[in-house]
Amino acid sequence: MGGTRALPLSSLLAAAAAKSPLPLLRRHHHHRPAASMSSSPSPPPPAPPAPASASSAIDFLTLCYRLKTTKRAGWVRRGVQGPESVADHMYRMGVMALVAADLPGVNRDRCVKMAIVHDIAEAIVGDITPSDGVPKEEKSRREKEALDHMCSLLGGGSRAEEIRELWMEYEQNATLEAKVVKDFDKVEMILQALEYEKEQGLDLEEFFQSTAGKFQTDVGKAWAAEVASRRK
Repeated sequence: MGGTRALPLSSLLAAAAAKSPLPLLRRHHHHRPAASMSSSPSPPPPAPPAPASASSAIDFLTLCYRLKTTKRAGWVRRGVQGPESVADHMYRMGVMALVAADLPGVNRDRCVKMAIVHDIAEAIVGDITPSDGVPKEEKSRREKEALDHMCSLLGGGSRAEEIRELWMEYEQNATLEAKVVKDFDKVEMILQALEYEKEQGLDLEEFFQSTAGKFQTDVGKAWAAEVASRRK
């Protein structure tokens, strides 16, 4: 899905976590005994990395608001009334991961997290589709740049790194969890297409054709077949 126009990074909210300079310590001109001058105290150990501040978290979440207002452009192009947002799509994918039966070797919690992260860069670049004519490598570059900006806005640290790792894992499609979530991405789309067909009297065959034969997991194939059976 895609098509909302990409927004330049320069127009985004700048990271707002301004740090106040520490006050300078006054120097005291006391003369130390010669013996004490021969050795200096060891420096204190470095402080552990601080968690994201409240300011950084709210900046990040404010940017994520765009996921709620960015419409899935494939539906917009087909004239769907009241089309779903990117956030709507990711939410139901997360529910899919939550309710799916346990699969051997698959971490369900990781699938839930991956589902709500996989399109997060669209808060900045918009929903880019093949019909936009953007090469796959360029699309990936734009999204990676947007993701890096969002992780920086969050303040770095373990949470930002987890988001980055989940996104990269999904993009690379190299794990069982990524394959499951990619299948849920397609299942959610055709289920939504079925719902729009029934509600609005549309023919959205192209969305079913675009996913045919592309499911990688048994759960994806089974759920896609169930959706297709309800279309008859």
